[in-house]
Amino acid sequence: MTATPFSSARPRPPDPAPGRRSAPARRIRDILRARIRTGVYGSRPLPAEAELAADFATSRNIVRDALTLLRDEGLIDRVPGAGTFVVVDKAVQGLDRLRGLAETFETRSDRVTNRVLLAEVMPATPLVAERLERRVGDPVVVLERVRYLDGAPLSLDASYLTADVGIPLLDKDLTGCDVFGLLEAELGLPLGSAAVAIEAVAADPTVAGLLEVRAGAPLLFVERLTYTDSGRPVDLEYIRFRGDRFSLSGRLDRVPVTPRRSVAHHSDQRG
Repeated sequence: MTATPFSSARPRPPDPAPGRRSAPARRIRDILRARIRTGVYGSRPLPAEAELAADFATSRNIVRDALTLLRDEGLIDRVPGAGTFVVVDKAVQGLDRLRGLAETFETRSDRVTNRVLLAEVMPATPLVAERLERRVGDPVVVLERVRYLDGAPLSLDASYLTADVGIPLLDKDLTGCDVFGLLEAELGLPLGSAAVAIEAVAADPTVAGLLEVRAGAPLLFVERLTYTDSGRPVDLEYIRFRGDRFSLSGRLDRVPVTPRRSVAHHSDQRG
């Protein structure tokens, strides 16, 4: 039997260059993102790759990788022959207090507008009934709106309100006002606090069409249950923000934690 010659050639290992570049590229991306957020570049193009490479004392390849990461996030657009531009500044809502979207951007009263998709009375589903402390099947007002900031879609909001506060809202200006503002100013119902949960989700085709993003685009999903100042839940919201147009910010103070004492168990010895 003729032996098959064994080849001494070894498989070529993958090019390590992308891996070596990834960490510094991510760090540069984070610095550039912070500059974009604080308006350093404004409407001007970002500096050229060579200038950024000199700024960060690195190679143009690493800068190019960082810019690609920012482009994938939807923060910049690279136009051949013209430069690299900030696509849109993200709207930032603080987490320091409970407020509606229009209250956050109150520099102009027309910055936030709404397109009402649904506003009617429906029976409460088990989940909604549990959150609002109602019985299953009790009437609740369902309000669904696309919310626009400066003319561009920012979020899709689905709200479930207890009937006693929701039904009077059906006759109010739902296209130009926050629900919070209507509850307090029109109904005289002071709000107190809210329980909030935040996670990242992908846009399904229907939501993507309403928010004018691609299917699968990242969204910031917020569940917010708002209580009156007396502690009664009245407004359950499911909000889907465009990930490329919105962010949340806040200050977190660390409260010292008292260490738990370990309890030693000893046998009782008697003489």
